[in-house]
Amino acid sequence: MRVGSFVLAAQFPGQGQGEALHRAVRSAEIAEEAGLDSVWLAEHHFVPYGTCPSAITLAALLLGRTQRLRVGTAVTVLPTAHPVSVGEQAALLHITSGGRFSLGVGRGGPWVDLEVFGSGIKAYEEGFPESLDLLLRWLREPSVAAAGERFAFREVPVVPRPSESLSEAPGPEVVVACTSPSSVRTAAERGLPMLLGMHVGDEEKAEMVALWRQSARAAGHPSEQVLQAGHVSAGVCQIADRRTDAVEALTKAMPGWLRQGLDAHVTVDGRTRQMRDPLAYTELLCGLHPVGTPRLCADRLAATSERTGISRFALLVEGSGDLAATEENVRRLGAEVLPHLA
Repeated sequence: MRVGSFVLAAQFPGQGQGEALHRAVRSAEIAEEAGLDSVWLAEHHFVPYGTCPSAITLAALLLGRTQRLRVGTAVTVLPTAHPVSVGEQAALLHITSGGRFSLGVGRGGPWVDLEVFGSGIKAYEEGFPESLDLLLRWLREPSVAAAGERFAFREVPVVPRPSESLSEAPGPEVVVACTSPSSVRTAAERGLPMLLGMHVGDEEKAEMVALWRQSARAAGHPSEQVLQAGHVSAGVCQIADRRTDAVEALTKAMPGWLRQGLDAHVTVDGRTRQMRDPLAYTELLCGLHPVGTPRLCADRLAATSERTGISRFALLVEGSGDLAATEENVRRLGAEVLPHLA
């Protein structure tokens, strides 16, 4: 089982953006010291829900500050970025880090980001497959041309080529954030593992894995590859000597962050949004994920893995909103939970 942290650089009420980003960087450094497998970095624009606008840029910083840790984006939003630019940056990080970079990509949401970056709502609603396929070609081929609806250009060489890495991996791992049957099939048809959100429980994740396997086999991918796909399950982790203390730490801090962060999202076209109740959502996350004693957390991760077939985890460890508490949470995850999962 491979356990990593999920870092949003969340700005809690009363905190500055620099404080949120400092906590994000520090928690990733502690993750390596604590023996975690990876750190996954979220990307958001114009909202305090997450103060990192470029997961790839933050990944570059953390790859330079660590020696062993795998660093991934969760996710780089393709509708607001050019896939060739993303591919170039991913190849650069793959080569210079010795193959420690994972590129997570997704559609994002119908936010005002699409207006600011000039891509428009159509890039979000229809353009993801074209962007994803162009990105994959860039990471796999020596030269690329495009003649799609959104991207069209003459053939150009890929520099640097991911295959020029001195590591064994031919290119960076690509993972797709999936929230619907359509996105599951999009990932499966291309043989790409999924990143499944923390709002989803074991039963729904198991159903998504089953659909992915069915779709991947139908697309002609070998059974061994289908069964060994490295899907990633996002969740929340808060460790305490008593479960009530762990739940209390999250229910005191997370609702304020969620209310402030989610309320700040603005849709590009004025469509109606249905907001979750922040306290109810926090309580839901506490019930779904490893929140409690070290033994309970280990058992919860093992149960999720058994039920879903997923053995990789990206766990939100900054739910208390406090730097010292986050550092302690990460250290306890490494010292008191991981040994039970070996």
